[in-house]
Formats: sequence, C-alpha cells, structure tokens
Amino acid sequence: MKLSSPNFADGAPIPEEFAFGRKPAEGHVELSSNHNPALAWSDPPPGTRSFALICHDPDVPSRGDDVNQEGRSVPPDLPRVDFFHWVLVDLPADLREIAGGSFSDRVTPSGKPGPAALLGTRQGVNDYTSWFAGDEKMAGDYYGYDGPCPPWNDLLRHRYVFTLYALDLERCPVEGRFDGADVRKAISGHILAEASLTGLYTLNPAVKL
Repeated sequence: MKLSSPNFADGAPIPEEFAFGRKPAEGHVELSSNHNPALAWSDPPPGTRSFALICHDPDVPSRGDDVNQEGRSVPPDLPRVDFFHWVLVDLPADLREIAGGSFSDRVTPSGKPGPAALLGTRQGVNDYTSWFAGDEKMAGDYYGYDGPCPPWNDLLRHRYVFTLYALDLERCPVEGRFDGADVRKAISGHILAEASLTGLYTLNPAVKL
C-alpha cells in the first residue's frame, strides 16, 4: 500500500497553507490557512473493510519550561513525545483519496465539531484540545485536522507523520469522544497494512528544513 500527497513529497517541507501557524513578517507566529493536505493511496490488501488515518508529530517537547519563551530555546536533545494532529476513522474501503481543504480550511477557535465528519467518517479530538485547555478564547474540543504549529524557539525541526491503516474492521471500535491513543489501541490486531508519509515544518528561522 502506498500513501502520497500532491502538496509535498515524503521527507520534504510542508507548505504553510497546511499549517496551523506560520512565520509572520514581524514577530514569531501568526495563524495560517490550516487546510488539510490532499492525500491519495493505492494497492490496499485484499480483505480491507475500512481505513483509519492518523497524523502525529513525534517531536513535541516533553517539558514546556522553555517553549515559546523569549531569550530561551528548546534544546534538540530534550526528550520528545507524540502530539496528534488528525485522527480519522471509518474511511470507506473503496475510497482512494481525500481532497485538500475538505476536512479543514481554516483555524476554528475552540475547535471544529465532531465526531461525525464527511464521507461517513468519524474524527477524534487532536492534542490542541489539551494545549488550549487553559486559554479562554481558544479552549474547546478540537476535532479533526489542525496542522503544524511547533514552538517558534525549538532547535529541532518537527516531523509530521501521516499514517494510513488498512483494517479488517468495517467500523473502528471507538465510541463518543476519542483520541489518537484510543484509536491506536482499538485497531491493534486489525491492521492488514499501513503506509506513511512524513512532512517537515519549523517556525524557527534558525532551523533548516
């Protein structure tokens, strides 16, 4: 099984159109277009009954002491953790592509609704839900896709890994409000094949992509 995007190649930078935050002319970060990238896949294995899609950043700082702090940097050797950007389940077995901007075409303060989504799919909450939990203007359940916005002072470039799973399940066994960890657990033992696509992004002008 193969996964690709017309918007960026595997291992290449993600255009800012598909990011939550971008570099402004002045300052550190401003809101971006936040479109979901277009994705296409081929050659799923026989017996595939549905697909699940997860996008995660494995390079998020495990501690926030230095994050986005003036005069400080997030060191590249700091231990990193996963941050989920998109959790999408129940993609039909005959589907082979997702159009760019079809699931997200802007930043939505307090998050997009869910879990019901296009094409009979369901979306989980992403980790902006916890990131904005203490922000009165932005707090809420962030369903669906919200793109890259790594710390502007991080000395490590971030990877965004889109992984498509071909499943022997017609419906993913998660209910109500769910997240990336819930889906990973639910599909364990039901994955017939998987394919990944990785894009790179940074808001730190000192870091090369």
